Amino acid sequence: MSVLPDLHQQYLQACQKLSQPENPFIAYMLQEADKNDKIWTKGITLRIAGNNHLVPVQRVTDEDLQALAATLQNTVFVTGLDLRYNVLTDDGAKHMAEFLQENSTLRYLNLMFNDIGTSGAELIARALQASISLNETLLYLRMTGNKIGNKGGMFFASMLQINSVLEKLDLGDCDLGTQSLIAIATVLTQNKSVKAINLNRPLLYSQEEESTVHIALMLKRTSSLVELHLCKHEMKNFGVERLCEALYENCSLRYLDLSCNKITRDDVKFLGELLKRNQTLQILDLNSNRIEDDGAIYLSEALALCNRTLQALSVASNNVSGKGLVALSDAMKTNMELSYIYIWGNKFDEATCMAFSELIQTGRLKPSCTDVEPYEVDGHIHLAEVSHGLKKHYYWTPSFGEMKNKDANASLAIGAVSEY
Repeated sequence: MSVLPDLHQQYLQACQKLSQPENPFIAYMLQEADKNDKIWTKGITLRIAGNNHLVPVQRVTDEDLQALAATLQNTVFVTGLDLRYNVLTDDGAKHMAEFLQENSTLRYLNLMFNDIGTSGAELIARALQASISLNETLLYLRMTGNKIGNKGGMFFASMLQINSVLEKLDLGDCDLGTQSLIAIATVLTQNKSVKAINLNRPLLYSQEEESTVHIALMLKRTSSLVELHLCKHEMKNFGVERLCEALYENCSLRYLDLSCNKITRDDVKFLGELLKRNQTLQILDLNSNRIEDDGAIYLSEALALCNRTLQALSVASNNVSGKGLVALSDAMKTNMELSYIYIWGNKFDEATCMAFSELIQTGRLKPSCTDVEPYEVDGHIHLAEVSHGLKKHYYWTPSFGEMKNKDANASLAIGAVSEY
């Protein structure tokens, strides 16, 4: 019988060698990992997230990470490391960079919402450059919420010029600027490994949408990018038109996230025309824009008459009333490919409630594939909100239950880029 690795004991030895106290939270999670039978055959992801509410948490510091990295340095059993919501700084990034340079098994690394800045971003980016690193396995890196700034984004752009392994990179909420967005877009025209990138909420000080123009040029030339997130880019008519023009020539993108922009009913005309001609897009997220009834009608016409590839559409919180919502429900009666639709946050009237209740009752729309649920009061049908969506667990994961719940994270069920 094979002896499982004793990660907890190795961690205690690392702490003694470094003359520092153990972190009880890390010690507990390593003890739990030692009990996991899958660690020997499949490897595991260590989830040492600082927002865990089920056990007492002492958030991971830079010194704690040094001991943890020393523990994991020679093990092949840990393939993922989740360190979100801790207090790691640039010093911690230095330890992580050294770990990445020598590690040959880690595939998933989540450093979401720590305190890593520009210097830390440089260290981690350099560690992933194949010319100086042994790391040729990391597939998914989340830097979400670390304020690496424009310079930090430039370091990651340089890394992408060399790295040919990374498949998913999340730089959302990282305070990227126009310069780094343009640099990343330019590099992605040549990089053939990146399949998904998140560039949400940059800091843009111009209304000219220069970064969107360069992202559009990239989409014309890339044949590998599958998933693109452009949430909170202040995108308006000009930017939407450029993106749609580019996507006429793109045959790879399956997931386009344009949520939380300034897209209006007139801008949706371009998206409607795109859906009539595009044959690859499977997921379109327009959550929290202002497409109104006219925009919903443009989309419904394209979906009813021409498009047979889109599987999921989110128009939640778009100031759409009954006229537009009923048009979308009618489109689903003729378009059998559109299976997921999210509409909460709009203006429901009785016709809307009846239309979506009918879709659910007839089986055309599965209850797990929408964010509303019909109920009846005094003979009238109403719609209640259900916690389903394309990426409900982007910023957080449930403390218990299924971590990759397909109902709450439909985008993973439809078009997952990789295991992670």
